[in-house]
Amino acid sequence: MKTYDVVVVGGRVAGASTALLLARAGARVALLDRLRHGSDTLSTHALMRAGVLQLTRWGLLDQVIAAGTPPVRRTTFHVEDRPQVRVTIRPNAGVDALYAPRRHVLDRILVDAAAEAGAEVWHQTPVTGLLRDDAGRVSGVVAAPPRRGRVRLCARMTVGADGIGSLVAREVAAPLVAQGDSASAVLYRYLGGLEPAGYEWAYAAGAAAGVIPTNAGESCVFVAATPDRLRRLRREGAEPAFDALLGLAAGGFAERVRAARPSGRIRGWAGLPGYVRRSWGAGWALVGDAGYFKDPITTHGMTDALRDAELLTDALLAVLGGTPDAVALRGYQETRDRLSRRLFEVTEQVAAYDWGPDRVQTLLRRVSSAMSDEVDHLQSLPVRARVSAASARSVVPDIVASPR
Repeated sequence: MKTYDVVVVGGRVAGASTALLLARAGARVALLDRLRHGSDTLSTHALMRAGVLQLTRWGLLDQVIAAGTPPVRRTTFHVEDRPQVRVTIRPNAGVDALYAPRRHVLDRILVDAAAEAGAEVWHQTPVTGLLRDDAGRVSGVVAAPPRRGRVRLCARMTVGADGIGSLVAREVAAPLVAQGDSASAVLYRYLGGLEPAGYEWAYAAGAAAGVIPTNAGESCVFVAATPDRLRRLRREGAEPAFDALLGLAAGGFAERVRAARPSGRIRGWAGLPGYVRRSWGAGWALVGDAGYFKDPITTHGMTDALRDAELLTDALLAVLGGTPDAVALRGYQETRDRLSRRLFEVTEQVAAYDWGPDRVQTLLRRVSSAMSDEVDHLQSLPVRARVSAASARSVVPDIVASPR
């Protein structure tokens, strides 16, 4: 039986970032993920300014750039037959460009940085249940690493960063505190030779589309609509559905997409309304989609995950230092929800697809405004400098869990 300060379940953006920051602060951390190292996952890839700011503050943006992730210095909006609106990404808050790394690039960078900082990383290790002490407090996990049978990993705190279907959230019966009504269904694919000028977003007649430049000279191109509409279109097949929504929404770049070189098959997302779960309790916390999910139409999920990993890290370090769970973790959720509320609400309205050109332009301005609050908050936090695992060990006191 092994004992840690924190066990993090889920090694994607939210979980890997949490493990990284905790390890840099001196916590004994285990990071568990059910998939292999460097595997890909569903994602819109696009980082917003706050996400790039986080990677810069943590000293990791240079690795994202070195992996061939192209800088995005302009965003173009296409709204039906209105003139295109081009927005230049101006240097601000230490960010002079945006980036959209593939997940097998970004997640690997974050996991490797966590390991370098001293976190113990377990890949291909599904978590099958939670441990509890005699008082009912969560005190770790039961996991199934390859070729080792079941193992018990004990911890003062257990973090669920295991996505929408979170086992941790299910095991602790984390209640919903907010539930959305809207959802986007999405088809997306990768194309080479498109040569976009930056992010491109398009909106028309209950549909949306986008072009997101990413690694290896490719772009992620998506189309989106309500789940009912996309379901009807897909009766003729994914390719006709993709082309129909592309032609409807993306008049400004549809022909460029059709002329580009496809790389792999079309993939899809059926859609799910957003939600906010209570994200803390006795011995446990949730981060990323496990605790808070909003529709991907505003492409803010990775940025949320990077932000919330740092918010949770500060709360967990307070707990490890002796602050009661309820005080530290309630503060984490309150801050997260305050920074998320405006964007969650406007994302709900965009994902309803019931807008005309005037209203969607108003909503897009509200999306941009809502993003500024989190940048201001993150700028106020201390820089999370790189530290060696050995020198970090004196930061957090020894904490021993009492599993049952």
